[in-house]
Amino acid sequence: MMDAPQKNIAARKYFGTDGIRGRVGTWPVTPDFILKLGWAVGCVLAREWPAGKVLIGKDTRISGYMFESALEAGLSAAGIDIHLLGPMPTPAVAYLTRTLRARAGIVISASHNPYYDNGIKFFSAHGSKLDDAVELAIEAQLDQPMTTVASDRLGKAIRIMDAPGRYIEFCKSTVPNEVTLNGVKIVVDCANGAAYHVAPNVFTELGAVVIEMATSPDGLNINRECGAMHVAGLQARVLKENADVGLAFDGDADRIIMVDAAGNIVDGDDILYILATARHAAGQLSGGIIGTVMSNLGLEQAITGLGLLFKRVPVGDRHIISGLQQTGWHLGGEPSGHIICSDAITTGDGIITALQVLSVMRQRNVPLADLRAGLRRCPQVLLNVKVTGSSAGDPLQKSTVVAALRAAEAALGAEGRILLRASGTEPLVRVMVEGVDEVKVQEIAESLAAVVKEAYQA
Repeated sequence: MMDAPQKNIAARKYFGTDGIRGRVGTWPVTPDFILKLGWAVGCVLAREWPAGKVLIGKDTRISGYMFESALEAGLSAAGIDIHLLGPMPTPAVAYLTRTLRARAGIVISASHNPYYDNGIKFFSAHGSKLDDAVELAIEAQLDQPMTTVASDRLGKAIRIMDAPGRYIEFCKSTVPNEVTLNGVKIVVDCANGAAYHVAPNVFTELGAVVIEMATSPDGLNINRECGAMHVAGLQARVLKENADVGLAFDGDADRIIMVDAAGNIVDGDDILYILATARHAAGQLSGGIIGTVMSNLGLEQAITGLGLLFKRVPVGDRHIISGLQQTGWHLGGEPSGHIICSDAITTGDGIITALQVLSVMRQRNVPLADLRAGLRRCPQVLLNVKVTGSSAGDPLQKSTVVAALRAAEAALGAEGRILLRASGTEPLVRVMVEGVDEVKVQEIAESLAAVVKEAYQA
């Protein structure tokens, strides 16, 4: 099976599943294109919202300086004022866009990718992802010759010096006043990314004993053997420090992976289960939960066992947010650690998600491991197959892959699921197999991945 088609994405020249992303220096992630992108965004915004400013935040990768300057110049040429936030988590930009009454927010980040990648993503004035119509209007403007407004109408740029403090206070406000973290020892891994100067302060100010990891960015070490994509170091540090919990953010801090006191990983499915069960018990959850096609079958069974609904959407926070808006529900996420608590913030937020879980720990006075003990997972294997080129493309366009998929589905039967999905941000095809027999699941996943790899090399 494949993800449901994404509306309008296939017809687009520039925007992908999460803005524009790629290798720095390879089109379109080049300074000349980003300059024109800033101008095109400015032109569209000037038509739609004739007054206000645009915020620009970034993560810590070295190319952020170059692209920040390019966007600033392009927006200024279109007559748009710019407020520069500096390194800030992606969800912080969404929050500040809304509270500072900006026309839009722009984040320069490639999230969990290595330093040599970068990307641009946008938030509307409401702190949500841009509507399809606005993205398409930007694409149309990019095809027009670049112009510059009269000199007396050029945009001005200022730097917002108190942006980190504003966001820290907001994060703390999302947990009840009576909840403190006094005495809780937390190892905080910031991936040498955008949360390095924010996350440790949030937890410290709430009373926790914070041990910092990967909080010394140099422009090149973002996500390098640290953060949510590489948690082995965090697991070891939690055990060494005899900590109560470990927190691993990715480069732009919109996702979170946790580690319990025994060094075990607590991923997005675990976190969704913890928050859903706690809110359900408190009478604060109605309707259901939004998961994705990657969510473990055990999570779905646990949620429906509570008498709640469970709805799957394609991978990506854009689809989770859309699902929450359509259903009127407030909680959704995916195993990678993108968790949306839409009653607190408009996008995925690693810091706020961690606070929600820590709040449950404190209110129940139990360790993290106990909170997720009721979740019984089905064996699941996820393999990433690297392919050549900037995009994996649809694996179901290859006849050998289709034949192998049909054979694998027949071998698995009705006791599991198979998912083939081209990554929207990396040159990968993801092969996921899930079922009740762990050995069979592993064998089917490896066999199918081998066919996928061969098909893309042919």
